[in-house]
Amino acid sequence: MDTETSSNPQGLMSVEAVQKALNRSRASVYRYANTDPESSNLPYDSQKLNPELRLNKDDPLLFHPNEVARFAKDVLGIKQVIIEIQQPAETVTQELLRAILAELQSIHELLKTRP
Repeated sequence: MDTETSSNPQGLMSVEAVQKALNRSRASVYRYANTDPESSNLPYDSQKLNPELRLNKDDPLLFHPNEVARFAKDVLGIKQVIIEIQQPAETVTQELLRAILAELQSIHELLKTRP
């Protein structure tokens, strides 16, 4: 399994990304996932694909790439597991935040040099 997947800004994988990485159907990914309709966060299960913690049971399932690789190797028996994450393109918001940070850093430096 040698897969490149795009991820969200936190570097987590959606169900669709896991489906593509494991070359399995969407239904299979949901069967593999450690979920329960009554609880949003179940204890770790080494035989299941464990999603990241969710604040609400309606939040989308997101998986850490290391967990997907562990599941593929240990449970599915896929020998070679390589998951590469592509960072999403920088948004206007990220560019603006970067400019604000640069401005704040220059103000900080200016204030440090004042007597």
